[in-house]
Amino acid sequence: MRSHLLNETTADLYRRSVTEGVERVAAKLAGTRRPHTGISVDELAPVINRIDLDKPLEDPAAVLDELEDVYLRDAVYFHHPRYLGHLNCPVVIPAVLGEAVLSAVNSSLDTWDQSIGGTLIERRLIDWAAQRIGLGPAADGIFTSGGSQSNFHALLLARDEACRIVMKREMERGRELTKAELLPKLRIFTSEASHFSVKKSAAMLGLGYEAVIAVPVDRNRRMDTSVLALELEACAAEGLFPMAVVATAGTTDFGSIDPLPEIAQLAAEHSAWMHVDAAYGCGLLVSPTRRHLLDGIEHADSVTVDYHKSFFQPVSSSAVLVRDRDTMKHATYHADYLNPRRMAEELIPNQVDKSIQTTRRFDALKLWMTLRVMGADGVGSLFDEVVDLAAAGYEVIAADPRFEVVVRPQISTLVFRYVPGGDIRPDLVDEANLHARKALFASGEAVVAGTKVDGNQYLKFTLLNPQTTAADITAVLDLLATHAAQFLGDSLAVHR
Repeated sequence: MRSHLLNETTADLYRRSVTEGVERVAAKLAGTRRPHTGISVDELAPVINRIDLDKPLEDPAAVLDELEDVYLRDAVYFHHPRYLGHLNCPVVIPAVLGEAVLSAVNSSLDTWDQSIGGTLIERRLIDWAAQRIGLGPAADGIFTSGGSQSNFHALLLARDEACRIVMKREMERGRELTKAELLPKLRIFTSEASHFSVKKSAAMLGLGYEAVIAVPVDRNRRMDTSVLALELEACAAEGLFPMAVVATAGTTDFGSIDPLPEIAQLAAEHSAWMHVDAAYGCGLLVSPTRRHLLDGIEHADSVTVDYHKSFFQPVSSSAVLVRDRDTMKHATYHADYLNPRRMAEELIPNQVDKSIQTTRRFDALKLWMTLRVMGADGVGSLFDEVVDLAAAGYEVIAADPRFEVVVRPQISTLVFRYVPGGDIRPDLVDEANLHARKALFASGEAVVAGTKVDGNQYLKFTLLNPQTTAADITAVLDLLATHAAQFLGDSLAVHR
């Protein structure tokens, strides 16, 4: 069994095995004609359940053959131009090369003595991103597993920073307030279109879902700052404390960007931490033409960026960045066996001092490789292409009488639905749109997402592939309309 360990004696086996795996994937990518085969859970589950994991095949080639049947053949391929579903991007080759390197070397980015070089590369990338945002010379941050963890990390820092500030202020006023007394009085403000991880984070931080105040959005699906101002004033009037205001730069459903300058001003007036969830919109940081859409982000106390959305990186590649590195201490714990306090005094750069994870992959290498090969402008130009495509797609849908589109996109998401002519019950229209999405997925011809807007069922194109064209959008619209019309025809025939 030692022959399977990767070391100096098995380098040739490693080279052969990985090469064969790469050849299989390359062939699959080259031969993919649609994003999904249409296989169902009921069809695939028995195939996987029949495999006896206690009886290895031993031969890597045989395992790759088996993998074809249980994974490669039926995987959803995000690189296909008619994958228009969730926030999944096609990936760039330099990042995939970085993935291969980091997996083989297997550095753990928690302590310096496990990640020499890797630690400094990650720190350099954090400094680069903070500079792009404009957070200032005291900025810092850490790579995370994704936007949800980045948002959680930021709100953890915001919670403890609010507790520190409020408790100190109350003590100066002659009133001692314990943390247990303060936590139920903390409030988080975010738009009703923000990511669900904000509420989930509040619950995990001991504040409860009710601590999150959902601020209505305007007709462009951006946070209504006039309502935010009123909510913040009401918070203070009720003896509560505004812990954080979470702005979104690229909402999941609409790609809308909240009015960041106005939110920054309101947060400052009420001494609230400003967090910007730019998991989706972070690609604008490197856009040669649209960086201005993020104006105001430089005032944030923390920012979430997801490189595996708009930087074309493989999952996972995300980070949370903060304006003041001292606030990262709220996530610090010194373990004698790992990162004793003396190491900090000796200026040994242990990333675990800033992270809520201990063992962490060297995901930063993928972004490093991408920037060193393509450059920031190269990545940004790819993101510009999908934003341009969304603008063109909006015009296509708006001109098509079979559909209605909710809002002109700021980034690359289009929310719309099929609207049949005639007097059709609203619930049947909702069912027709839901059916169209499911039927399209089952056919394997394309993948689209769905959501609800004001209680009604809508469809969604999430455009992150520069290879997708306006012709692809038109073709998918035709498929959706056909499925929806067929459903309505069958339903109306039954009810006659």
